[in-house]
Parts: sequence; C-alpha cells; structure tokens
Amino acid sequence: MPQDCIFCKIYHRQVPSTILYDDGQAFVIRDIHPRAPVHLLIIPTRHFTYLTYLTESFEPMVGHLFTVAEEMAKREGLGATGYRIVVNQGSNSGQEVPHLHLHLLGGKRLGPLG
Repeated sequence: MPQDCIFCKIYHRQVPSTILYDDGQAFVIRDIHPRAPVHLLIIPTRHFTYLTYLTESFEPMVGHLFTVAEEMAKREGLGATGYRIVVNQGSNSGQEVPHLHLHLLGGKRLGPLG
C-alpha cells in the first residue's frame, strides 16, 4: 500500500469514510464531490494505479469492479433509469487519485460527454 494513497487509507480505516460495500476484492464509497445525485466510487482493494499497466492477471479484478458497479446501481435504484460508468485514466482525463477506480453516476439525466 502506497503511504499517500487516500483510497488505501480509507480501506485500511486510517481515514474515516462510510464504506457502502466491501467484499474483500472491492469496496464502494460516495464521491465527496458528486457530479450527479448518485456518484459512487468502486475501488479495488488491491492498489493498482493505471490501466496502462494492465496485464492478463488483473483482468478478473477489473471485471469484478463492473460486477460490483451493477450491484450498486441496483441498490441505488438506477437499474430502470440508467447510469454511467466512467474511468478517468491519467492526468489529462482528470484522474485525481492514482488508484484505479470506477465512477458510477446516475439519478438524473446525464448530459453528453465532452
């Protein structure tokens, strides 16, 4: 665990946060700066920085994040109306925390990307 990773600190209970879901492989928290009425972060418990370093051994972990996102969308009541999953990758995308994570956004009609 990198000493300065906020997500690792949250998972290891070194920084307070409400963890909505935790199965030992991934955990979910609410974004502190939400861009939609529902804005969750789905985060692998294993520190992984960038998709650039993705190897075949990480594919099950990345797939699991999407399974958790679907479960959380159902829990948040987004299944019928829809939602967006976003991965920001690198500084030009707006990635603020260098630990791979998915953004699950919904609860209102979302505008176009760009």
